[in-house]
Amino acid sequence: MADDIEARTIAQVAWRFIPFLILCYFVAYLDRVNVGFAKLTMDADLGLSETAFGFGAGVFFLAYFLFEVPSNIILDKVGARVWIARIMFSWGIISGAMALIPNIALWTGLSAEYTFYLLRILLGFAEAGFFPGIIFFLTLWFPASYRARIVGYFMAAIPLSSALGSPVSAALLGLDGAGGLRGWQWLFVIEALPSIILAVVTFFYLTDRPADARWLADDQRSWWGMRSDRMAERTMHLAVSLALAAIGVGASAFLTDPTLKMIALTLGAFGVFASLPIFWTLPTAFLAGAAVAPGIAAINSIGNLSGYFGPFVMGWIKDATGSFAWGLATIAGCAVVALVITLALGHDPHLERAPEAAE
Repeated sequence: MADDIEARTIAQVAWRFIPFLILCYFVAYLDRVNVGFAKLTMDADLGLSETAFGFGAGVFFLAYFLFEVPSNIILDKVGARVWIARIMFSWGIISGAMALIPNIALWTGLSAEYTFYLLRILLGFAEAGFFPGIIFFLTLWFPASYRARIVGYFMAAIPLSSALGSPVSAALLGLDGAGGLRGWQWLFVIEALPSIILAVVTFFYLTDRPADARWLADDQRSWWGMRSDRMAERTMHLAVSLALAAIGVGASAFLTDPTLKMIALTLGAFGVFASLPIFWTLPTAFLAGAAVAPGIAAINSIGNLSGYFGPFVMGWIKDATGSFAWGLATIAGCAVVALVITLALGHDPHLERAPEAAE
């Protein structure tokens, strides 16, 4: 009977939340990377230099870093339903406002360059907390033995977003001149609308905790709180994935044949994407109670600094060596360091429970 309740509950919760969260993440990805597609024509229209664009694109990650932990602390206090809806609504408004940079610059007296910087900073503040908030939300709903696969389902949105989002963004640039707007302006406007719409849906659709789930039967609600999790192995699975990433990316740095280089990069990508869902099960294996939400946010915020420093480091290595090979080797080296840290960190299965139970 207990196994039947478990199967029914996990299936019902997964089908309710995971497809919806994948859709939300897909929209978040579009709003985060569409500036790269807009750059193709936006720079000339706004008079942005390569340096100005690079700074504006990167300053997003600094703002994201600063507000990531406070955002997740607030989420823990007010609930995922309210806070994730707020995040999506505010980033949708700010992302859409990117289309109005010339107008905002005229109204405020700022240059287009500084208006661009300002909106990118505000977008970083607005979006901070979304990804770690979702990860924390999933720890509330799924026992430890399910988390790796559930997070894996959710994070499938990353490659999916790359595969589907890129052609969508490129197609929107083709609307150039329609309605008196440039293609990059249509890109920001149209891709902001789903965020705003989904924010409203999120407010009514998400449920903060299992105890609040009126859509579950009484026995299903009381099962989350009573279940004793089966403890799964994490460390070696993550170590193997990181080793695969290091070997693939490292080999690609020194292979000259295009086909072999692509095979090596694909192998490295398998390792990277395989490691992500396993990695995000680890915070609850050494954090408990009230430390979980800010802990997940701190880890993610530091990781997102790579979006700011990564291009700089790769460019510096390219200028110093004349090749991207040593840049790729550096990335492979980072995977090796992560592998060593993983093995040294270990895994405390007694902490890998839902935060409320650990509390």
